[in-house]
Amino acid sequence: MANAIRTLSIDAIQEANSGHPGLPLGLADVATMLFKYYLKFDVSNPKWLNRDRFILSAGHGSMLLYALSYLTGYKDTNLKQLKDFRKLGSKTAGHPEYGLLNCIETTTGPLGQGLANAVGMAISEKILNKKFGSSIIDHKTWVVVGDGCLMEGISQEAISIAGHMNLKKLIVLFDDNGISIDGKTSLATSDNQLQRFKACNWNAISIDGHNYDQINSALQAAQKAKKPTLVSCKTIIGYGSPNKSGKSECHGAPLGIDEVKNTKDFLKCKNKSFFVPDKILNHWRNIGNRNKKKFSKWKSRVNTSKVGKEFLKQMKKSVYKRKSDVNYFLSNKIISAKEEATRKSSQNALELLLNDSNNLLGGSADLTASNLTRVSTSKTKGKNLNYLYYGVREHIMAAAMNGISLHGAFVPYGGTFLIFSDYCKNSIRLSALMKQQVIYVFTHDSIGLGEDGPTHQPVEQLAGLRAIPNLTVLRPCDAIETFESWEIALMQKNTPTALALSRQSVPLVRSDYKVNKSIMGAYVIKKSKNPKIKIIATGSEVSVAIKVFNNLKKLKISSQVISMPSMELFEAQNESYKKKILGDELKVIIEAASDFGWHKYINGKGRIFGVNSFGESGKGEDLYKHFGLDDSMITKQIVKEYFK
Repeated sequence: MANAIRTLSIDAIQEANSGHPGLPLGLADVATMLFKYYLKFDVSNPKWLNRDRFILSAGHGSMLLYALSYLTGYKDTNLKQLKDFRKLGSKTAGHPEYGLLNCIETTTGPLGQGLANAVGMAISEKILNKKFGSSIIDHKTWVVVGDGCLMEGISQEAISIAGHMNLKKLIVLFDDNGISIDGKTSLATSDNQLQRFKACNWNAISIDGHNYDQINSALQAAQKAKKPTLVSCKTIIGYGSPNKSGKSECHGAPLGIDEVKNTKDFLKCKNKSFFVPDKILNHWRNIGNRNKKKFSKWKSRVNTSKVGKEFLKQMKKSVYKRKSDVNYFLSNKIISAKEEATRKSSQNALELLLNDSNNLLGGSADLTASNLTRVSTSKTKGKNLNYLYYGVREHIMAAAMNGISLHGAFVPYGGTFLIFSDYCKNSIRLSALMKQQVIYVFTHDSIGLGEDGPTHQPVEQLAGLRAIPNLTVLRPCDAIETFESWEIALMQKNTPTALALSRQSVPLVRSDYKVNKSIMGAYVIKKSKNPKIKIIATGSEVSVAIKVFNNLKKLKISSQVISMPSMELFEAQNESYKKKILGDELKVIIEAASDFGWHKYINGKGRIFGVNSFGESGKGEDLYKHFGLDDSMITKQIVKEYFK
C-alpha cells in the first residue's frame, strides 16, 4: 500500500518536471500506518470538528499529502489534479495551500511554520476539551517535520512552549533521513534531537521508519503518552530509487524517466504512469471511510446534548455587531476627554469587547503589562481560559495564532512591540495568505516610545507590514479610532489585522462616535473652506497635524486634516471617495516612520515629514523635535516652502 504513495508521487513530480520525491518515497511507510490505523478522519466529512489534524510541516513533500488525499478518496482530489501538480491554477500547488483541498489543514512551505501551527491547534484543542469534555472534542494533532523544520529557530520556540503547556495530544513525526539539500545534515548540525525534545518535557522515541512493527508500536505509544511526543523515524530519503536513494540529489528534483522505471522495478510495481491496482485502491478507500460510524455517533452526541450545542456555537465564531453599550462607552470617552496612550485605549476597548465574546483568545510575548492585552475578565486557567502567556517567543506566538484561528473556535490576538513584528513576519504573511482572522497588537509604535532607543523604535516596520497583501494595518489616532480599529478587526473574517498603538499619551481628537469612520481608511477630521493644503497623518501624528492646522489658521492659511488610520482600507474605497478626500490640493504627510509608500499621495508636489534614519535614545518629545516632527517646525517648513 505504501508503494501506491511512492509511485503516484514520483509520477506526478516527473510529469511536472519539478518537485521533491525524497520525502514521499522515504516516509510512505510511516504515513501508511498512520492513516490505516490511527488517524481519525472521514473523507465524506472532511471538516469534522473532532477530526485529528494532520499537518505536513515539511511542505516541500506535498505529493505525499496529495497522494494520500487521492488514495483515501477525498472527493475534491482526482488523478487529473495529481497530473496537474505544480501547474498554474492547479489545486495541487508546489507546497500545500490552505483552502485548495480539504486535506490541507494549513499552508506550509517555510520550514517550521507547520510545526508551530500544529502547536496552536493543539492549544485550541486542549482549551476546548477542558471546556466541553472528551465526548465532544478529543483529537490528536499529528505533524510531519524534516531536518530543516528542526533547524529553524521557530522549532525551538514551538518545542519549548508545547512541552511547557504539556500538549500531550501533539505528536511530531520526524522524517530523520540525515540528508539536506547541501548534502548530509552532519555538514550543518550535530543536534541530538531526542535529547533536545526530552529536555523540553517531551516523550521521545526513535524507530526504523521502514519497520512496520516499530512504526505501529511507536504510534500506539504516542497516542497514550502523557506528554507531547516526538517519533524520530529513521528513513532512507528517496527509498526505492536504486541510484538516488540516500543522496541529496533526490531531495528536490525529479528522478528522471529512467530512474522512475528503475524505482518501480525495485518496488515491484507496474511501470505505468499514475497506476494503482484496483485491489490496493479499494484498500485505501476503505481506510478513508473507516471512521464513518465514529463520526455519526459524534454528530448525534453533539446535536442532541446541551454541551454539544454550546460547542457548535463556539465553533461558529460570533459575528461582531455594535451594541448600545458601545455608544455609551464612547460617549463617556468624549465627556472625560482625557489624554491616554492608544495601547491603553486598546485595553479599555478589550475590556468591553471581551464581555460580549467567548471567541477572543488573547496573549502576549512576555509584554502583557506593556502591551496591555490582559483585562479584568482575562483568565489564564480553568474552563474559560482566554489568555495565554507565550513568553519571549514572538515567532511561535504569531504562528500558533494561525493554528488557533485555523482550528476554528477562537479569534486570536497577541501582543508585542511593533519593532518585534519582524520576528513574526513570516507567520503574519501566512495569516494573510490563508485569509485568517488573526489580530496583532503592536504597541510602542514609533520614536515616541522614547528612552529605549533605536533598537526598540520602529522605523521601517509600518511600511513592511503595509506591503503584505491582505493585511489590514490600522494606526489609530485616539481612543475613538482605537475602538473603531478593534471593531474592524472583529468584522474582517478573512483578513488579519495589525494594530499599531502608541506608548505615549495622545489627546482625544474625535468628538463624534456613532459612525465608524475608520472603516473608510481615511476621512477628514479637521475641515476648512477652500483649503490650500491638505495634511494627511496617522496615529499619534494626527494631533500634531491638528496643531499645524491651527498654526496655519493663525497665519490665514486654510488647510484640512485627513486622518488615515489604514492605507489598505482607503485604497479599497471607490475612486470618487478617494478623489473627494485627497482632492488636487497641495499635500503634506506626517508620520513618525519611514516615508516609504507615501509618495503616491503627494504626486510629486508636497512634502513628507517622516523618520528615514534610525532613532535615538531620549525623551519622546525631544525626539519629535530632533526629527523635525514638532508642530512649530513643520509649520515653519510649510510656510517657507509653499507660502512665502
